[in-house]
Amino acid sequence: MKHDDTTHLLDAILSMRNREELQCLLDDLCTIPEINAMAQRFEVAQYLEKGLTYAQIAEITHASTATISRVNRCLVYGEDGYQLALQRMRREEEKE
Repeated sequence: MKHDDTTHLLDAILSMRNREELQCLLDDLCTIPEINAMAQRFEVAQYLEKGLTYAQIAEITHASTATISRVNRCLVYGEDGYQLALQRMRREEEKE
């Protein structure tokens, strides 16, 4: 993922200073369904990490089992992005 367009996008995301700025950028970049799909996948990752079953996660999030399976595959074989984000979020919650 070293493509120039991707690099510029990542730099733009990293330049956002707070949640509100990032929301504005995502609103401009993505459709509402795209943002909702990303949010749903992250929610699925949180539930998978907590050990919920696919059926429980599907009931709570309304995600398809295909989506849940894809997120699980990323958690197991991916680039560890979900784990890194979840770990950092846990650390922040522990500070509060």
